[in-house]
Amino acid sequence: MFESLSERLQSVFQKLRGRGKLSEKDVEAALREVRLALLEADVNFKVVREFLARVRERAVGQEVLQSLSPAQQVIKIVHEELTALMGSQHARLELGGTPPVAILMAGLQGSGKTTFTAKLARLLKRQGRRPLMVAGDIYRPAAIEQLKVLGEQIDVPVFQMGTGTPPPEIAAQAMAHAKLHGNDVVLMDTAGRLHVDEELMDEIEKIKDVLRPAEVLLVVDAMTGQDAVNVAESFHSRLGLTGVVLTKMDGDARGGAALSIRAVTGAPIKFIGVGEKLDAIEAFHPDRIASRILGMGDVLSLIEKAQATLDQEKSQKMVEKLAQGQDLTLEDFLEQMQQVRKMGPLDQLLGMLPGMGGLKNLSGLEVDEKQLARIEAIIQSMTPEERRRPEIIDGSRRRRIAAGSGTRVQDVNRLLKQFEQTRAMMRQLMGAGKRSRRVLGSLFRR
Repeated sequence: MFESLSERLQSVFQKLRGRGKLSEKDVEAALREVRLALLEADVNFKVVREFLARVRERAVGQEVLQSLSPAQQVIKIVHEELTALMGSQHARLELGGTPPVAILMAGLQGSGKTTFTAKLARLLKRQGRRPLMVAGDIYRPAAIEQLKVLGEQIDVPVFQMGTGTPPPEIAAQAMAHAKLHGNDVVLMDTAGRLHVDEELMDEIEKIKDVLRPAEVLLVVDAMTGQDAVNVAESFHSRLGLTGVVLTKMDGDARGGAALSIRAVTGAPIKFIGVGEKLDAIEAFHPDRIASRILGMGDVLSLIEKAQATLDQEKSQKMVEKLAQGQDLTLEDFLEQMQQVRKMGPLDQLLGMLPGMGGLKNLSGLEVDEKQLARIEAIIQSMTPEERRRPEIIDGSRRRRIAAGSGTRVQDVNRLLKQFEQTRAMMRQLMGAGKRSRRVLGSLFRR
């Protein structure tokens, strides 16, 4: 996400840091490079022009050029203006009013509306809501079936009337059904439509009139860049969007849509899709995204992801075990690795740590998910006794484990060596004194 833009901007600011005192000429040269980086990221040219004008006005002032760390001041200004460009504050869903309240999904075909509908329904359910998904796409083959399958996966009911009923009528019946069955949020999936297709645009306006939705969300593919902004502008003029959802953000190295949509349409970005799994959805926080772009990390989102994903009870047991001076086992190692992998691809997690985004690119570090899968297979091919006491794994056992996991004996040897090094390090840390144990113990008691 934002990889190429982030690399370019971090390179520009690295040059500024190396100059110490800055002149107005230095700032202008840096802003020219920022302009090129934004245009290459497919940011709307009017947005780029206005953004740079605001940054220039603040960055060439005396309080910046004569400060002790002018480069830091310029970066701070760019961060603040990027945040303002994307909306300043996180825009929450507005679901007040008498239930059931409706959320209408709109967008082009292939933008990911159906999958996002299920992602949002899952999120709302975890927040204590009772959602109902409505299959309103009667034109795309298997669209209704797709939503039903997703509904089964997340245990959320799906209302459907087949392909013979007009979508406005489906919307009316769905609201009545939700009221009767105690569903407090109705999420209506709709057919993909071009903004120039008058017949289908008239249809979705009728759906909106029936639903009277609290939220009208436009779902757009982030990788379409500038086209996403044009689509958003057209839909906004017809439907009065309350928010935008950017899907496939994990594959968008440029970021043009995210940086342009709010400025062009006035509609806030409320969510981003960061993967295919049904939990791969994040609330859009402009300040956090700006920090990611500038290589400052996003620790708050990482913490929230950990809290939502990790098994707190298992983590506490691990802390207690270490606090008592017990050895780490391969079972512990496997359990912790599986928990971390649930949080998402490791390169995404690394990108949330301050400075790590740039570090992994500069050093050529690549997180090999296949290697993690091999480690998992090797450990799962061991007996419970071998996982608890890896020192008993001799040559014949290593050959058996390699054959059972579809790997080589060298892979097994490498894992055991790395694990022993990790365990030795943990022993050293825990043996550093009683203070370490007291710290871990206090963490556990919290």
